[in-house]
Amino acid sequence: MREIILAIETSCDETSVAVLAEGKQVLSSMVASQIDVHQAYGGVVPEIASRQHIEHISMVVQEALHSASVRREELTAIAVTHGPGLVGALLVGLCYAKGLSYALGIPLVPVHHLEAHIYANFLLPEPPSLPLCGLIVSGGHTDLIYMPRHGEFQLLGQTRDDAAGEAFDKIARVLLLPYPGGPHLEKLAAHGQANLNFPRAWLEPGSLDFSFSGLKSAVINYLHTKKQQGQSVVAADVAAGFQQAIIEVLVARAVAAAKRVGAVNLCLAGGVSANNALRQALRQAALEQKLHFFVPESQYCTDNAAMVAMSAHHRLQAGVVADLSLNAAAVLPMTNWVNDHLVHNVVDNGYNSGKKA
Repeated sequence: MREIILAIETSCDETSVAVLAEGKQVLSSMVASQIDVHQAYGGVVPEIASRQHIEHISMVVQEALHSASVRREELTAIAVTHGPGLVGALLVGLCYAKGLSYALGIPLVPVHHLEAHIYANFLLPEPPSLPLCGLIVSGGHTDLIYMPRHGEFQLLGQTRDDAAGEAFDKIARVLLLPYPGGPHLEKLAAHGQANLNFPRAWLEPGSLDFSFSGLKSAVINYLHTKKQQGQSVVAADVAAGFQQAIIEVLVARAVAAAKRVGAVNLCLAGGVSANNALRQALRQAALEQKLHFFVPESQYCTDNAAMVAMSAHHRLQAGVVADLSLNAAAVLPMTNWVNDHLVHNVVDNGYNSGKKA
């Protein structure tokens, strides 16, 4: 029987459903965006996001199946993001996925949101080989992950305060840019000169962690000082200088991490991976260091269910499935699932005798 996975992603403000065949062919990938709804608030409102997911999820599932020309009876597994994320939003997708799994009598595959972002690189026509080093950059996370084989993850570095995407959005708001701020800041930076020497937080020697709160404060203080002195600022130059300060640290840390673990494959992932300046800088650095660089297609950089389906495909290969007691988790560490003793929350769901998570 052909493996056909329907995946659901509702960790934040995107209601996304995808259908993946045999772990390589994306038959459909649908996303219902909530940008217009949250724009009035300048950011995601969790309660509103949950309600929007409830309103949209049935329709998006139907559209994904129709676009894929797949009947529900042809599905062989249901995959769903169960964390980390906004717990109310996660619960909408999780409960819907449980219902489909139960009604169709097929496995329910739990997927970690950050793990899925890494697996977005496996949607490429020529995906990376293992081992790999991954830089995940999003609104809530800035992490360096070493992945020697499928299902095995080692955290090499992480942000100690603001995530890079969060810093982008906060500075965009100070510059009075529309929501979502990150893409607008990138566009503004393209018209400026990175001639403002904003600080880079390199932390202690040998560290692969990140810190962007000092940079954020420096930019805000610069703008306040100029305003108090009655001096004008070139917003494009501020955006360019700020963006360059973040990219410089991200690139240096990512290359150092890959060198430290001896990985020749370097993957970029997460919503901020759509930033063209970051993609180009990391690609150039990887070329200079003789590393193979991978970054998802733009449509798979932000939250999407296709990456969830790809992660689920590899979990299924290892027999990792869940029962209907699976719950949503706002905070969820990445855990290894390649060996029995590394798999957490072992349960018997009645689907098979493989490893359970």
